[in-house]
Amino acid sequence: MDVYEDPATWTARPARPRWQLALRFAGSVVWFPVVCVLWAAVAVVFFVLGLFADAITPFSDTFEGRFLNAAGRTLGRVARLASWCVTWPELRHEGDVAYYKARVDKVVARRTALASAPAEPKKPKPPAEVAIPLRAYRGVGGWYVAEVALAQGWELRPTDEGKEVRLWWAAASRLG
Repeated sequence: MDVYEDPATWTARPARPRWQLALRFAGSVVWFPVVCVLWAAVAVVFFVLGLFADAITPFSDTFEGRFLNAAGRTLGRVARLASWCVTWPELRHEGDVAYYKARVDKVVARRTALASAPAEPKKPKPPAEVAIPLRAYRGVGGWYVAEVALAQGWELRPTDEGKEVRLWWAAASRLG
């Protein structure tokens, strides 16, 4: 049985010890700017390589796609170096159920407003599938996200509740 089929696994994460969060926050203050600079440097390197790669793309059908995939994967890996960082709101509100409920309500309402907005001519359609990250709901669990989202017209997608909750805007299939 997949995780998304068993609501009993969608509970809130236990509150992390305050001292551990404080240490992570202190490390984040130092480490996050380093990761940002590293990410920007890697992006600049890929931009410069892309200027030279433009000379190859007319002769190859697959080079451009592979180059862009490599750039995206590399930038994603560099960004994941900061995945353990703790933000100030996380430090202050760890274990505060009311804060996380309000946070989930706000995130789902914002995504609903975007998804239900009418499509404008010559612009991309509103997003129909979204992923709510664990940081937004760790204090209340994925089940609360599912309840709020289902009440606003979203459908659950297969998801790993330990990382994110994936949702599909049901009305998107009816809009055509």
